[in-house]
Formats: sequence, C-alpha cells, structure tokens
Amino acid sequence: MNQIEALCVEKGMRMTEQRRVIARVLSSSDDHPDVEELHQRAAEEDPRISIATVYRTVRLFEEAGILERHDFRDGRSRYEEVPENHHDHLIDLQSGKVIEFNNPKIEALQQEIARELGYKLADHRLELYGIPLSSETKGD
Repeated sequence: MNQIEALCVEKGMRMTEQRRVIARVLSSSDDHPDVEELHQRAAEEDPRISIATVYRTVRLFEEAGILERHDFRDGRSRYEEVPENHHDHLIDLQSGKVIEFNNPKIEALQQEIARELGYKLADHRLELYGIPLSSETKGD
C-alpha cells in the first residue's frame, strides 16, 4: 500500500479501485502534476478513469489534508503529497520545472520577521520564480 492510500485508509475513506490508482500515481510522482497530467497517468493504468473522477478524488484528498495544492502562476493547480518535512519551491519560468529546497537561513529569517512584527509564525509557503543564469553570467 502506498503512502497516500495508507493515509486515506487511516482517515477512514472508502477506497475504490479508481481512487487506489490515483493514489498510487500521486505517490509515485516526483513532480507536481496537475489534474490533466494525473488523469493521463492514471488512465494508462485504468482507461476507465474519467477526468471528473480525478478532479473529485484530488479535491477529496486535499480536503482530508493528504494533498497540497499549489498555483505556480501557470494557470494550473498542481498537487503534491503533504510533505513530512517542510520545503519551499523555486519555479523555473522558462521550463516550468519546480525545484524543492530547504534553507535554514531563510527559515530563521522568516521566524525573525514574524517575531519583529509581533507574531509567532504558524505556517508559511515560499515560492521563488527564476530564470536560469546563462553560463556566461553564472557567478556574477
């Protein structure tokens, strides 16, 4: 049983075969797929899965706190399993590639800013958008 499916069972969700396929596809994804990409991958395993089923399932998983939805400014909602360890994202504006990273200095700075403004940081999400440096400008 994959991680997403196990979380669904733990939360008492009824797991149909189509939900199991979608959970399996999500668990094996190393990117941040949108619903259309999920549908395409799931349909390779079970051609009877409709895009409407994928939309409903993703919404159900999100509402249960199993998936996180991201909007990386490309007009598509993308999904990833709720991570065990916090990470931020750098989005390559040319290729659309999403790079996950964690930086202790950024984490400390965010805590410090919240404290200076009179808050205890409860949660945050950081998305950086960049264009790759050409080989001539790297290091500048």
